[in-house]
Amino acid sequence: MDPLLYRVDAGIARITLNRPDKRNALNPELIAALREALESSSRDATVRVVFIAGAGKDFCAGLDLATLDVADEAGALEHLESAQRLADVLLAIRRHPRPVVAAVHGRALGGGAGIATACDLILAAESAALGYPEVKIGFVPAIVAALLRRSVTEKRMFELLTSGEPVTAAEAKTIGLINQVFADDEFQARSEAYVRNLAAKSASALSLTKDLLYHTDGMTLEKAIESGVLMNAVSRSTEDAKRGFAQFKKKA
Repeated sequence: MDPLLYRVDAGIARITLNRPDKRNALNPELIAALREALESSSRDATVRVVFIAGAGKDFCAGLDLATLDVADEAGALEHLESAQRLADVLLAIRRHPRPVVAAVHGRALGGGAGIATACDLILAAESAALGYPEVKIGFVPAIVAALLRRSVTEKRMFELLTSGEPVTAAEAKTIGLINQVFADDEFQARSEAYVRNLAAKSASALSLTKDLLYHTDGMTLEKAIESGVLMNAVSRSTEDAKRGFAQFKKKA
């Protein structure tokens, strides 16, 4: 069975983590397939939105513990290479030219929560739970920390990482970790409607908005506004904007 399913439909690149018997736990093959799917979708001009989901009962339970048997005898270089592979996936999500949306149902834990956190938007089922339990086994969720810090307050982040306890979808929304919570029986339909609505937007506007958001991260106010001026001018010159202006004038 393929560890990941990938297809493009109506401008949506659909990525499904496909190890349901292992709760979609991350092993080297799944990580590599996810990285490849992200690269393929970034090169596909027909893709407007990337949609990541999990097969079975959970989004992703984190690192496949079976790989720890190998890790027990691994040296520093092997650990570094393994960590870098996961980091490359998270950065590929962040640097992807189109919006990347995670649809979280069941549990998203450890590296699974990291993948969701790296996405631009997170949709969650009401019964979903997200957590970073690494501290419970003497481990540090160090790679995802930089992304989590950009989603929640410092004290919330410290609590999430040091308690290791998962939070409900409702609480995750309250603290700003996720965007939308849908009832379990409506989750699939409403998530589908959400991404289709997003995919119907101007592709150039979506890409430029994402680029501006992350490009200005960490800038001073003055530099961020300067970047906004440049992006404003660039976006006005796109074909989508020209069509939008023309349609607006006809309605006026």
